[in-house]
Amino acid sequence: MGTDSNDSDDSGHCKTPDSDGEIAEEIAIVAFERKMDTAEEIVAGIGDRYESIEILEYHGDVFAEQWGEYDCFVGLMASGIAMRKTAGLLEDKWDDPAIVVVDEALTWAIPITGGHHGANQVAQDLATMGAVPAMTTASEAAGKQGVEARAKAMDAHVVNGDSTVATNLAVLDDELGPVARLDGPKAVLVGDDVTVLKRNTEDGVVIGTGSVSGAKKETFLEAWERALEGTEYERDDVEFVATATRKEDEPGLLAAADELGLGVVAFDKETLLAHEGPTPSKSKELIGWPGVSESSAIAGGREQELVVEKSSHEDEVTVAIGR
Repeated sequence: MGTDSNDSDDSGHCKTPDSDGEIAEEIAIVAFERKMDTAEEIVAGIGDRYESIEILEYHGDVFAEQWGEYDCFVGLMASGIAMRKTAGLLEDKWDDPAIVVVDEALTWAIPITGGHHGANQVAQDLATMGAVPAMTTASEAAGKQGVEARAKAMDAHVVNGDSTVATNLAVLDDELGPVARLDGPKAVLVGDDVTVLKRNTEDGVVIGTGSVSGAKKETFLEAWERALEGTEYERDDVEFVATATRKEDEPGLLAAADELGLGVVAFDKETLLAHEGPTPSKSKELIGWPGVSESSAIAGGREQELVVEKSSHEDEVTVAIGR
């Protein structure tokens, strides 16, 4: 993802550990009585990733009776059953619960509805138990990052959902421009083909991170934990991990962020130079880039200020915290 950089606008690219724009937090597994052992297995395997996960025994009206009570239904059944029992309940993709079906052997996890609104996320979580997530949403099928995925990476949500039809088509055609950050107060008039993203939290922090090539996942995790220990913030207060575009494919960084369920937003050189931190960096003299950890933490933060200046861990990972 890129961001236009003028005045207070930021530029960057983002990767996210899952593919949704809205997070599924309350899950219901709908299963026949003979499949309850598998349902319990799913709860044990991924239950700690959600606020709540419950098991409902299947009967003909179970979906209708529980519609709107959960963010996502996991149907432990044939896809045809789930489709027939829920088709008449669907009204609006932004309000309807997501639906994923999975077979008893946990071979396939198939999002049926709400792929960008929780179903893809749950299917990816089921993949950690061996199921193959069968993504059919256009951006995922093309291996590209839709606007909902960009929102998730930045811990934001889409305000005007109808706009995503146009902007995701632009993603498929490689025509979607950079995501521009506008800091208010401002009044903004947008068209139907402009997607507006809003942060989910009011007072979160951003972990700015730089590293040497090949730094291990464990080193990133240890560095982030140590940096947070010196603040009033905890892991749940972190909105996302920020870095530079030249580090956006660093395997250890991506693996560490994935383990913590955090998105990664990478800022380009111009944006980082515009938000340079106070600590001198040799990289600016050598390759023209400012210190990644401080500048990315400042660029990504809501207030664009540092909470913790750069610290180094194992001479491999640098960390700063911004808000």
